[in-house]
Formats: sequence, structure tokens, C-alpha cells
Amino acid sequence: MGPLTGIRIIELVGMGPGPFAGMMLADMGADVIAIDRMGADGMSLKVDINRRGKRSVKLDLKSDAGKAALLKLAESADALFEGFRPGVMEKLGLGPDEMLAANPKLVYGRMTGWGQTGPLAHTAGHDINYIALAGALHAMGPAGSVPTPPLNLVGDYGGGGMMLAFGLVCAILEARTSGKGQVVDVSMVEGASVLMSLFHSLMASYRWAPGRGINFLDGGAHFYGTYETKDGGFMALGAIEPQFMQVFIDKAGLDKSWLEKHMNPAHWAELKAELAALFKTRTRDEWQALFDGTDACLAPALPFWEAHQHPHNQARGSFVEVDGLMQPAPAPKFSRTEPMVNRGPVKAGTDTELVLAEAGFDAETIAAMKAAGAAG
Repeated sequence: MGPLTGIRIIELVGMGPGPFAGMMLADMGADVIAIDRMGADGMSLKVDINRRGKRSVKLDLKSDAGKAALLKLAESADALFEGFRPGVMEKLGLGPDEMLAANPKLVYGRMTGWGQTGPLAHTAGHDINYIALAGALHAMGPAGSVPTPPLNLVGDYGGGGMMLAFGLVCAILEARTSGKGQVVDVSMVEGASVLMSLFHSLMASYRWAPGRGINFLDGGAHFYGTYETKDGGFMALGAIEPQFMQVFIDKAGLDKSWLEKHMNPAHWAELKAELAALFKTRTRDEWQALFDGTDACLAPALPFWEAHQHPHNQARGSFVEVDGLMQPAPAPKFSRTEPMVNRGPVKAGTDTELVLAEAGFDAETIAAMKAAGAAG
């Protein structure tokens, strides 16, 4: 039983960061009810891990019966969240005013790239645009080149989905004290900005140079970067502290003078070149065998489809197989209320009749809703 067992959350299914937040909450034991659109199969991908652990109801929220059903479901929910452009839910008559009237304790989560207000609030965008405005994208990439997108992890998932899940849980806890719900406004720009807090601190402390690929955490330093191995694999070195670099120097057979140049940026380029040549002398597995169990801060840069094979990940159960698919296990871990995946990705409408019946709709009413196309 996960730590959120007993909490019910309604997810109005949208793009990836929303379902990801719903997955995180479901992984922790929350009863997440995904409201899918009529005509949707709930699987834009052949397999969508973000839909695991949930229940699904198909509703036409443009119909009176569909709206009434959502309002009824909200009466027993702790939270509801959506990721549409500002004003969409208000036009449907399902905005915060209506939903909080149905349930004054309801937490109403809203996640967009730009936030609910501001001059860009109603414009389109994607992860790359949001992290650009947050100042995160500019810092990423090699020196002398353009900024490099870090997949869509920073804006969509770190600054968006995770921030939404965190915000919902915070507001649910507060509602249990105050007896009042509220709106949680998640902006991916602001979420990504929060993730950049360390770098604002480093800049203010005169420990970060303007630019990219020239600092100690952005690939500029020889001791913090990736290197290709003899067999075309990669190793990730993160020996920032001198004591960890000393372990690497000793095990790799490097000259003692390396440590004298460790934190001197004037030597980083030459040391990177020497390390690049050194790493080409062994395979990835050979480097891993040489440094396993040491404090050299060296690890294989695994393709994500191979990560489940590493002994450390296996020992901790960091991946789980569900319906024949190996996938990341719920995180974090708890000592007593263990999270678990109780079902694989749910198809749209799988639980429509059951969930509506739980909400108090009789079989005749549900059948009429289905016949009218309000539910499916």
C-alpha cells in the first residue's frame, strides 16, 4: 500500500507531462481516475507507461451528462488536474469556480508551459521554449556551439509533471487542515527556473562563468564529462572533489601532477584531450571492472534500454516488468508504505461503468449515457 493510498485524484488526460504526474501519484497508491475523451483509445503510443496504475473513464465533457458526471466524480475526489490552455475548462463550465462549488475541499491543479497569466499565457509552446525562457537551455551544450536541448526532461517532466505532483500533494495536505481547496498554477517556465537555483547561487558566488561548456558542471572540466571507450561505449566521470580525483588518478595510472592542475581551467582542455585518448585504450566493461566499488565517481553511460541490466539497479529493484515490458519502478522508496504498480497501462474507458457506479449512477443511467454518447 503506497503512501497516497486513500487519496483520489481525477486526471483530465492531456499531453505527456500530465499523464506523467498522474503516473507518479498512482505509483504512490493514489486512486487516479483518468478522464479520456470520447473517440480516444487512450494510447497515442503503442505502449504508454504513463498510463499505468490508473483507472479510465470516457466522458464527453461537451455534453450536459458528461459534465454532470465529472462534477459528481469531483465530489468524492481530493484533487483534479488538467493541462489545457487557460480558459478551456471555463468555456466548458468546468473551471475552478464550478468544481469547487461541487466540492469546496477540492484541489484544482492546472499545468501549462507559461502559467495561467502573463502575456504568453495563451500562446503555444513546447519544452524547448519554456526552458529557453527560464534560462536553463542557454547553459547547456558544448563551448563554441549552440545550446543543446536536454531531451524534454527539464521543462515537461522536471519543471512540469513533477512540480504538478508536488503541488497537488502540498495543497491536499493544506486542505485537510483548512477544509478549503484551492487552485495550483504550475508553469513549466517557473518549474525549470526553480531547478536552476544552484546555478543562480554559483553565479552570485562568482563560481560560474557566463557561457556554456566552460564551467565545472557543464562539460568544460576534464573531471566532469563523458568519454568514448575502445568499443564505442561511454564512461561518465564526475570526480569533482580532489580526493575522488586522486582515486581516479591512482587507479588509471596517471601522473601525480594531475591533481595540481585539477581546478585550473587553463589546463582543462589539455587534460580532457589526454583523458579522451586514455579512455580509448579499454572497453566500457573493462573500465567498469577496474573502478567498480571505488570512490573515483566513474560510471558507465548506459543506454536507457540497458539500464535495467546493471547489477546495482537489479539489486535495488529499480526496474519492474509489467505486462512483459521492463520499465522504471516507482520512486522514491519507502520503508513501510511500499509503492507498487498494480496494473499496466489502462486503455480508455476500461473502468467507465465501475467508476460511475461507485459515484452513485445506476445501471440504467449509465446505459443511457453510453447510448447518448456522453460516456463510453
